[in-house]
This record gives sequence, structure tokens and C-alpha cells, in this order.
Amino acid sequence: QVQLVESGGGLVQPGGSLRLSCVASRFTFSLYDMHWYRQAPGKERELVATVSSSGSNRNYADSVKGRFTISRDNAKNTVYLQMNSLKPEDTAVYYCRGAAAWGQGTQVTVSS
Repeated sequence: QVQLVESGGGLVQPGGSLRLSCVASRFTFSLYDMHWYRQAPGKERELVATVSSSGSNRNYADSVKGRFTISRDNAKNTVYLQMNSLKPEDTAVYYCRGAAAWGQGTQVTVSS
């Protein structure tokens, strides 16, 4: 079945940066829009960013616009989330989603 494996999470200080990666397999990656979601403790999972199948269109939640960048490499079956100027409120488990499947998530903690 569809497999999505995230990596790149960790602990970072406020103002710092992280880049998340999600490697996809067992489906035709280049045909699907891909998404990053996040879920903070006690909160609902929310959509953070979307990239179209070709990579030409990107959309962001208002809370991350100007700080996060979603991108993809269809040759590598990988979608990325570059996160800059991180804030404590960005602390969450970040999930990759595509082809109706979810990855296992990667923890991002922003704290001094």
C-alpha cells in the first residue's frame, strides 16, 4: 500500500529553521497533490501547506505564510517543508499526506 515516511523533525530554538522531508512510495507520486499537516497537543490536525502535482502551485495556512515553503522533487518522490523563523506555536507533530494516505509524523519542538 501507499507509504509516506517523514523525517527532519527535532528541537529548535525560536527563530531557527528546520527542513522536513517526506519520501513516498507505492504510488505514482507525480500525479498527486501533496500536503503537510500538523497537530499540536490538544488541538485538531490542521493543513499547513499544499503543493500541486507538478509543483507549480502552492498554498499555505495564514499562520505560516512567508515563513514556510513547500516544494517537491518528483524524480525523488519526495516532498519538503522548509520552515524558517520558527515560533513556539509551531510546535506540533507534522504529517505528510498524499494519495489518501498519512505518514507516521515527525515531531517539531520550538523552545528555548
